[in-house]
Amino acid sequence: MTMKRLWVLAVSLLVVSAFALTAGAANKVQLMDQDTLKSKLDDPKVVVVDVRTGSDWRSSESKIKGAVRVEKGDVAGLAEKYKKDQTLVFYCA
Repeated sequence: MTMKRLWVLAVSLLVVSAFALTAGAANKVQLMDQDTLKSKLDDPKVVVVDVRTGSDWRSSESKIKGAVRVEKGDVAGLAEKYKKDQTLVFYCA
């Protein structure tokens, strides 16, 4: 899979969460395009989270540099790991 194809795939499936959940109220989820994500990759407040299954992840030729890999069952635990002012960008295949 080429890097361009990976980016297109990732962008088409990206979901951005501000991660500032309050009791009973969820934030609006936003989409992020490829150029916006590229411009934010060096921002320490942006965390790219790869939630692909183990076999999809292992068979992938390309991965987004610096992305954190998390099993889909462990996504809920991210609330404890990252600060509320960080932006989490989720992608899968």
